[in-house]
Amino acid sequence: MKTQTQKKDNDTPPVRDTAKAEVGISVRAENGAENAATLGGDEKPQSVLRCGDSLSVLSELDDSSCDLILTDPPYNLGLFMKKRGTNIGKLRANHFAVASWDLLGFEEWTAKMDSFFAQAARILKKRGAVLMFMSIIKLETVKQLAERHGFYYKTIGIWHKTNPMPRNMNLQFVNSTESWIYLVNGATTGTFNNNGKVVHDFYETTAVRGIERKFGAHPTQKPLVMMEHFVSLLSNEGDLVVDPFMGSGSTGVACRNLNRRFLGIDVSPEYCEIARRRIFE
Repeated sequence: MKTQTQKKDNDTPPVRDTAKAEVGISVRAENGAENAATLGGDEKPQSVLRCGDSLSVLSELDDSSCDLILTDPPYNLGLFMKKRGTNIGKLRANHFAVASWDLLGFEEWTAKMDSFFAQAARILKKRGAVLMFMSIIKLETVKQLAERHGFYYKTIGIWHKTNPMPRNMNLQFVNSTESWIYLVNGATTGTFNNNGKVVHDFYETTAVRGIERKFGAHPTQKPLVMMEHFVSLLSNEGDLVVDPFMGSGSTGVACRNLNRRFLGIDVSPEYCEIARRRIFE
């Protein structure tokens, strides 16, 4: 089923205090500093990046102003891996398990995710969607939190990496998959541009190509081709797509390529700068 949403031609991302961003992008740090760059000569902002706390920025958005949230939040597996005896010291420096934002206690992480879904339900239009990557052991918690805020659970899917790192290959099954969950806000169906073709809840691709990391690496970066798949399927041209945990900006690059408006948020100035360069250079 293909559902088209209504939109205004002159819509711009409704972030209240980014009104100064009269050109393509505004990267705003917590201290108020801004960095701007143009997007292909466009007169209106097509993308806005904010460097700061995602919940704080989401609280600034108008009600029912967004069409799709496509995001990859922290899986909160750092403490889990430590308790299992994983040798954290031997992991690469930017591995997610040694990142401070992945070391919350379960209760604190759950509270933050609950607040996220409260904001997501408010800012999304009716029939707007959330597609979120998440560890499979956390999906039931995510589903329950989302349903508490009026989201309709559609499905859980799998991303299969054809060239995973063969860590511990002689000891156990190689970890080659990540999970995602698809939810619709306040309705049972939303935009789904399948063009009459069967779309499986399984996506297979290689891990991120080297060229996608030329401006810097992110430990959980997703392949651009996969993000374009979800953007094209779950939104329409001109729609506003939000990524509250944008990392190095793969969702934003997909939106640029597919003529969607984009709001990206990340707490890390380093990753905001990588995202800025990927989207606008």
